[in-house]
Amino acid sequence: MSDPSASPTIVYDDFARVDVRVGRVVRAEPYPEARKPAIKLWVDFGPEIGLRASSAQITERYAPESLIGRQVLGVVNLPPRQIGKFRSEVLILGVPDAAGAVTLVAPDAEVPPGARLF
Repeated sequence: MSDPSASPTIVYDDFARVDVRVGRVVRAEPYPEARKPAIKLWVDFGPEIGLRASSAQITERYAPESLIGRQVLGVVNLPPRQIGKFRSEVLILGVPDAAGAVTLVAPDAEVPPGARLF
């Protein structure tokens, strides 16, 4: 019996089109102009992809200064989105904790920036 809360089944090729990479946060600052509390992030995804900007709604668990140097996972092949006056170029991945606050997804050991999830 299938789980009614699960997304529809996909084939591997669907998953393979989503380019999830490891990056390192090199800059982070508050984004008070956003409709929902957010932090502006600049993440280095290595020499192949480079530096990408993102607006992330992670203020409940993280302060901007605590994010510098942290590795994160991001989807790097989505089109950019305009978030207010800020252009978000990558979707940083997270999951909600029991209270609904976003917890960032990251590798549990140091890996090279730009490493691809498979």
